[in-house]
Parts: sequence; C-alpha cells; structure tokens
Amino acid sequence: MTSSCMTIRLGTRNSRLALLQHRDALTRIEKLLPVVRFELVTLQTPGDRDRTTDLRVSPPDFFTRDLDAAVRAGRLDGALHSAKDLPAPMTAGLDWCWLPWREDPRDALVLSAGKTWADLPAAPVVGVSSERRETYARWRCPAAVLRTVRGNIEERIAQLDAGNFDVLMMAGAALTRLGLQARITEWVPLDDLPTPDGQGYLALTFRAGDPALTRLRSLFVKTVTFVGAGAGQEACTLAGLRALRQAEVCLHDTLLDPNLLNELPRGACVVNVGKRCRRHHAEQGEINDLVASYVRQGKRVVRLKGGDPGLFGRLAEELAALDALHLPYRVIPGVSSLQAATTGTGLLLTRRGVSRGFCALTPRAKDGAAAPVTRAVRSTLPVVFFMGADVVGRIMQTLIENGTASETPAAMVFAAGGEQEKILRATLGAFAGQTAESPALVAAMQQMAEQPGLLIVGAVARYGYDRTHGALQGRRVLLTCSEVLLEKAADVVRGFGGRPVARPLIRLVPKAEAQRELARLDRYGWLLITSPSAVRCLQTLLRTARLDIRHLPKLAVCGPGTAAELEKTLGLFPAFQASSDFGGAGVLADIEPLRQSGKRVLRVRSDKAGAGLADALRRGGLDVTDLVIYKNERIRYAERPEFDAVFFASASAVEAYVDLWGAASLAGRTIVAIGEPTVTSLQHAGLAADVVGFEATVTGAITALAAQQVNAALSLQLREKRS
Repeated sequence: MTSSCMTIRLGTRNSRLALLQHRDALTRIEKLLPVVRFELVTLQTPGDRDRTTDLRVSPPDFFTRDLDAAVRAGRLDGALHSAKDLPAPMTAGLDWCWLPWREDPRDALVLSAGKTWADLPAAPVVGVSSERRETYARWRCPAAVLRTVRGNIEERIAQLDAGNFDVLMMAGAALTRLGLQARITEWVPLDDLPTPDGQGYLALTFRAGDPALTRLRSLFVKTVTFVGAGAGQEACTLAGLRALRQAEVCLHDTLLDPNLLNELPRGACVVNVGKRCRRHHAEQGEINDLVASYVRQGKRVVRLKGGDPGLFGRLAEELAALDALHLPYRVIPGVSSLQAATTGTGLLLTRRGVSRGFCALTPRAKDGAAAPVTRAVRSTLPVVFFMGADVVGRIMQTLIENGTASETPAAMVFAAGGEQEKILRATLGAFAGQTAESPALVAAMQQMAEQPGLLIVGAVARYGYDRTHGALQGRRVLLTCSEVLLEKAADVVRGFGGRPVARPLIRLVPKAEAQRELARLDRYGWLLITSPSAVRCLQTLLRTARLDIRHLPKLAVCGPGTAAELEKTLGLFPAFQASSDFGGAGVLADIEPLRQSGKRVLRVRSDKAGAGLADALRRGGLDVTDLVIYKNERIRYAERPEFDAVFFASASAVEAYVDLWGAASLAGRTIVAIGEPTVTSLQHAGLAADVVGFEATVTGAITALAAQQVNAALSLQLREKRS
C-alpha cells in the first residue's frame, strides 16, 4: 500500500459471493478515485452462523448486524452489504448509500442439473427463502411442497443436486456474479414477481458524519430537485416540468394540479406525502426520511411542493435534514398563490401612485393555533426592497435612523435566479458605510452594478442554501457544447451538485447540398452516424427534403449518446453500436458486422470531423461515402462568464473559445475534454486537459470531472490527517 493513498477498511461477509461482488465494486471505485485503496475484512453475521432460522421470520439485520456493529465501534471504516439486506430504519449512528452498479434484479428458477420441467413430479419440492417467493411458487404450482432453503448459493445448489429440492427460487444476480448463469432454467419476469428495490445492488454503510466516506458517497448520489408546482393549473415552470420528466421518484403534496403527475416517466415511483388541515399522509419527519432514503439509493428524486416551496411550504425543514446528511439539492421556485390571487386576478399589490409594497404573513403559529398579527409583530418581518441597488446606503441609513438596529442582518442579491447570481451578506451598518468592512462591500457591489439587485433586511438574511454537498460542490461548469448536447450536459452537472453555465460556442448549420446524396439512400446498406449533433442535422435535412425515414438503410452509431439521440429525435434504434470507446476508434474496433454485410456505407458528419474515419473504414475493406451534412458556425458573446471548470465536447469548441477569450483566460480553471480529438485540439492551443472522459460521452466526461473533484478532496483529507 503506497503512502500516497487513503486506506479504507471495509467489512464483508466471508462467502465467495460477497467477496467476488464486493471486490468488483471496489475495483471500480479505485479506478474512479486513484487516491483510495480498500482493505476487505471478512466477518460472520448472525445469518451466517444461524443456519436454521427461517429467513421469512428472521430479524431485519440478520445479515448486517455484526458488520455494522464493528463499524460503529470503530474497528472498521465501513461495511458492504447486498442492498436488500439493509435494515429499515437504518441502525442508529450509521449512514449509507447504494453503489450504482446493478446486476439483473430478476429472480430465477433453477432445476437439478440435466432436469427439465417435464421431469418434475406432480408435487415438486420448491426451495424458497421469502414470503414473496412463496406466494409466487404457490401461484405458479399450487400443488408444490414449499420448504425453506438456507446456506450460501453453492450450498443451496448442492442441496438441489442432492435431491433435497426439485426447484430453487434464487436471485439471478447472485448466480451471475458467481459465473453460474448456466444453471438458470428460467428467468421470472418482473411483471410476475416484482423484486425488492435493492435486489442486484450493493450498499455501503459507514459511521454518520465520516468525512471520507461522506465525500466518497457524493459521487454516487444525485441532486434532489425541489419543484414549486405553482398555484392552480398550468402554473408550473418549464424547469419544473423538465425535472418531473426525468424523475425516478416523486414525493408530492396534495394541494397541486394532479395533471403534473402525468409528466412523470412511466414506472416512476410516486408517493403522496401531502398535508391538509392536519390530515397528513406523512408526518414531516417521515417525509424528510423518505427523501433522504431515496437519494441515498442513487435515485433522481423530485420533491413536488404546492405553490412556491419557499412561502409557508416548510422547505427549510426538509433542506435542513438534507444538509445534516450532506446530500445535494436544488430548488426550482414556483408561482405561489400570492401571485395567482393578485397578479392573476387584477388585485395588483403594487400600483404606481397607490401601493409601492406589501406585507405577507401567516396567521398560524407553529402548532397550528392562531397567532397575533399586530403592528409590533408586523414590524419584525423581513423587508424586501426592489430596484434599490443604487441607493442601498441611503435605505440602510434611513432604517437605522428610524430605529432598526445597525446589527440587523441584510443581504443584497444580484442576478437572482441567473447563472451569475451573487449574494452579499452584511449588517445594516456595513451597508450604510459605518463599519470596517464597508469599503470592500461597496467595491463588491460596484462590480455587480449592471445586474438587477434585491435588498433583503431581517433575520432571514443570515440563511441560504448549502451548495457544497454534491460531488461538484456548487462549482460553476462552463458548457461550450452545441445546443444538441447542452441540455444533457446541464442535467449531468446539476445531478452532481454543480451549476451549469451554458455558453454554446458553436452553432450547427445543416448543408442543403447534402440533400442530393440523402435522396439516394437506397444505394446504401448502412448509414453511419457518429455524433448526436449529426442526428439532429440529419433530421432537419430529411424533413426539409420530405424524405421518408422508413426508407433509411440500417443505422450504425458510435455509442450510447448517439443512440439515445436517435431514439429521441427520430424514434429509431441502431442495428450496430460500438461496444467501447464510443468514438471513431470504437467503430473501427467493431467493424466486422459492417464488413460482413458487404453493403455500402454512408458516413455523415460535420465539416470539422475530418475524413480520417472514412479512410480507415475503407482500409478495412468497406465501400464508404463520406458526406458532410452540417457545418460549425461560431457564436460570439460580449462578456466571458465566471466559471470554475470548462467542458469541451469538440475540437471546434476549443478553437472557438481560444479565439473568443484567449487561452490565458483558462489559467487556474479545470479543463475537461470529452475525448482524445478534443485533447489534441487543446494541445495545439498550448493547453492541457485536466480531465478526460472515462468514455467519449457527455456523461462520461462530466462524471470524470466529478470523480476528479472527489479524489482531490479525499487527497486533501489524507494530507491534513498526516500533518
């Protein structure tokens, strides 16, 4: 073990299956985080020692108790389990997460070696280990004799082959991990037998608050999105709708437009946690626990709250629970009933010459009882000044002169809701120029003088969202890619807790002259598409030329990103996809299916992609026509935004950036390249990529950035521990 690595001791059960699956997962993590090395320690659990208790009545921590006890006692840093074995609720003092890699979750039916269904007796003996499997077995074969089966996978199969059972029901993932998939007689469809959510996943447990494993976990959880559903119908924002359409889990309130739930993907988990007049589907503590649990499973979670979640929506309580666990979140405001009842009805709260402000409060106390609404109570409420940035000093001085304490917290929010949002916090006295920090505060405000600003005075100005929990910890990531990739890139950045700064530097312009060749697609057996951008431009050209997509040749793509865009844009699926690299090299490595077909290939690309791939395919024996279907045009901006890292998805984006803002402007910032062609372009500009995608996809590149940030944080922890 090298001294430059952080050693983490993890416990596991001592079965062959546990060791195999856990070593595989830890090898994956070590590749993501080179600073980490794991030491596996084997222990027995009650479920390993007790081979007689029926698993259908065993305690929830039957296979985790001793491992997690060692973690709590400090003998281990953490423990690895099958996710389905975790007790619920989790043992006090422990935190956890699921690891993202999953085997097939289905159950499998296994017969004795060489036996078929026709060989079974009329009342076969079926080995089961859960009520769920018992119910299925009775439905599948009412005459079956059901018996509990115990032991590890190999021992269970040995009992089967010895004639103790005729059929076993087992997790297919376990057989696959042990290389025993040939023993599977039949997979059980999930529609017939749903499996526990954790089946096929591995889980990591560790002491709550452990800095290293909490930071490591940030790589495997996704940002929770709190969405304001708006008041009434059609009041949810576009950003809220987009979040719903990508959700895997939605926990929603009662008072909202129920049609919003139709925006969720098919199969999403939907949980009603609403409260209404003290009739609660779930108490607040239960809601907090549910949100945190789903997040730690690695799910994309949307917490859908009525109106605007920040106005009497108990948002602060739910965020505090996530803050305590260092779990990332973002908040999409909604149109509240305040706006619906005023702007929506004509009862305008501000009207020139009539009203230049308003007061909003609830007449309810914390316990639901009526609360006073006297002048004294109203005087303690926070005050918001719109359009006050240029007179902030005068406002503060007036407040102080009228009795507001100079120590009262205040905040100036510039560019609220935008990419360059900035918050300056101080006291009234500091904003009024009465303290030592005043000159620096004035200078900071002058830098934002061109941005719209809101001034907030009152105790609430002390608070804010914690953006440091995700893998990217709120870092701004400049996205220079074309609009085809922009939405996906922004989603991945947000999922890792970063803040996307969208500035596409190239615009894709379809070439009309390419339509002539596309009109002769019947000459080709294959259409090779090597980027999502090419899919979009192909769609535009086909539609413009009124060409029927049903007459397209077989489709070949370079990777999953292009395949996903093909499905999304044209509703089509490729007949060929590169199995690795996900670029031109991947196509060349898997060329055999194209070559064996003996069909002509039409490769479509941009003017910047170059003819190298087509030439290499020709050398490989293919008849290839290389067709440029779109060109890259540069987009220019008046100002360069603030950012911490920059993502380049193409060589042309690198060239456009350097031409617009210069290579020197990237000093001190993390440079992320999607793949080797982009790396080469950076080198030509005298720059070096700090991060290269694990694979040549948007997700692969930004995941590599997230892993680099976590690795750097763990390296810092290691140095601090040794100093």
